[in-house]
Amino acid sequence: MKAEDVAHYLQSNPDFFETYAQLLSEVVIPHPYGGRTISLSERQMLTLRERVKDLEKKLHELLEYAKENDGLQDKLHQFTLALFNAHDLQTLQSVTLRNLRDIFSVPHAAIHLWKEHPPSVEVLAFADQNLTPVCGHQAVLDTATWFGEMGTHLRSFAYLPLRGGNQTIGMLIIASEDEQRFYPEMGTVILQRIADFVSASLRQHL
Repeated sequence: MKAEDVAHYLQSNPDFFETYAQLLSEVVIPHPYGGRTISLSERQMLTLRERVKDLEKKLHELLEYAKENDGLQDKLHQFTLALFNAHDLQTLQSVTLRNLRDIFSVPHAAIHLWKEHPPSVEVLAFADQNLTPVCGHQAVLDTATWFGEMGTHLRSFAYLPLRGGNQTIGMLIIASEDEQRFYPEMGTVILQRIADFVSASLRQHL
């Protein structure tokens, strides 16, 4: 009889160990972490303990994720409230950039509105084609110049097109010297919320 046959039999006869309960203490198997042998019931307890540890680890990770998410939502709330305090276009842009640094600890941020800074055909096409924020390790086209002399030191970028209806009205870029701060595979939900709130605030002044 093969091991597979035994396994299949036990799966097909779940009441086997009820009939032969004494086997649970008589059958011995190698200890998974040592040279001695243990009973089948002891091995089952070890397995259950390992599963409990795995579940506890997963629960801890979920709680940490929830805590981090709550923190981000709180920062987003603070950022949105700050936008309401701007009563003109110039102040709104200053408030946006300042609070990205103060609330989200973004090292560098730049905003260009097409009304004030007409973009190149290529930059406009890039903004129009991307409906969601784009993150990467390379500056798109000539946009590193938006940061002046610091542009050559930046290693990661997040591009947030700003929209008014079906067209872009400008673009917000946040960047860092740390190439791991913004990367292509990162989630962009919070970035999209920031872009939406800034866009809505800007439309009132354009």
